[in-house]
Amino acid sequence: MRTLIFFGSVLMLSGCSVSHYLKRELKNSTVLSQQHTGVSIQNLGEKKELAAYQSNKYYNPASNTKLFSYYAGLCALGDSIPGLEYLEWGELLIIRGTGDPSFLHPDLPKSKVFEFLKNRKEPIFFTAYNFENKRFGPGWAWGDYNDYYQPEVSPLPVYGNIARFSGNTSSGETAERFQVAPAYWNKAMVLDTAASGIEREEGQNLFHHSRLGVPQGLIQDVPVRMTDAITIQLLSDTLKKEIKLINIPLEIELKKVNSIPSDSLYKRMMQVSDNMLAEQLMLLYASANGLPLNTEKAIAHAIEHHMSDLPDKPVWKDGSGLSRYNLFTPRTITTLLQKIHQKVPQEKLFQILPVGGKSGTLNNLFKSNQPFIFAKTGSLSNNYCLSGYLITKKGKTLVFSFMNNNFTRPTGEIRKEVERILTGLHDKF
Repeated sequence: MRTLIFFGSVLMLSGCSVSHYLKRELKNSTVLSQQHTGVSIQNLGEKKELAAYQSNKYYNPASNTKLFSYYAGLCALGDSIPGLEYLEWGELLIIRGTGDPSFLHPDLPKSKVFEFLKNRKEPIFFTAYNFENKRFGPGWAWGDYNDYYQPEVSPLPVYGNIARFSGNTSSGETAERFQVAPAYWNKAMVLDTAASGIEREEGQNLFHHSRLGVPQGLIQDVPVRMTDAITIQLLSDTLKKEIKLINIPLEIELKKVNSIPSDSLYKRMMQVSDNMLAEQLMLLYASANGLPLNTEKAIAHAIEHHMSDLPDKPVWKDGSGLSRYNLFTPRTITTLLQKIHQKVPQEKLFQILPVGGKSGTLNNLFKSNQPFIFAKTGSLSNNYCLSGYLITKKGKTLVFSFMNNNFTRPTGEIRKEVERILTGLHDKF
């Protein structure tokens, strides 16, 4: 009995110590003094919060939203991504997208869909009848249409829905100063001495460039204005066969072609915080559950069927976290992280998430001989959040969510303060 009382006291002391440390550091922090901050910390495998500060308040999560999209994917998809649905109708092949972003994506493994379409002999028709989304999510900044992080959402993305411009490494006055992939877009270039880098016209795919274009050795990804017509033009150009458009519903059971391993999509999405992959993942979730390709319906379904046990209902509007309308509480995120850990073996999970000092968006933070932070970052103007798993020096695994909103300081200062406080938590406990 004395042994049980002793260990109980140690556990209580540990919890109180973590809570005392957190509140002291937040109270004394001049960096975090004029913003909204919320923190939730739990022991891995336990529901009760070990320490909390305003963890029941709602904050904009930025790209921490991708954790929810990731969990939705885990609940709906198997080891492989369903890349295409099709119907063999007489001598025709009718295809439709599942939302899979991997077809000819420059940063993902080669999709099996390419060989499937390339080897088909019959005429191919593409239908987008099942797509109900707008090209941008709610609360997105429409002025960011030219920025790499905001490709448009579509039922069957091609080349990641971007044009990739790269500075040419060849020398000489007659050499081309940059290249574009796919080469299909060479015909859409417009010399414009007033342009800075590559600037696409908002409503159409005309890319203005200066004489320099893209400096040698650099890359600029520019989102393409995606339409059904552009989709079939890119497909036709790449496959070297005509793909035609047809607008019909396919309300019967369809055959499917898988494309790439699911983990390869998840890892890329998490490591570099790829917004396009996160948005398309929610369409994949919709397709897998027999829904139209509609993010709003996918989110509602995921909350009802897989996240109804979260402590605070999320205000969840998109897959990536670009939306300013998203609102989550820190304790909801730590609860979700517990659910993710139950579904994914820790070794695999810690390879998918950015690792402090080692990989992804945490490559330059939390540097240590032995990594101790495995977490998802989230940044928007005036917002910085970090949520994931922390291993203390004593070997304890903690689940945490550290959310910061409405600050006016440079984001780098907030990031460093979060690093300082969480590193202290690692060192002391």
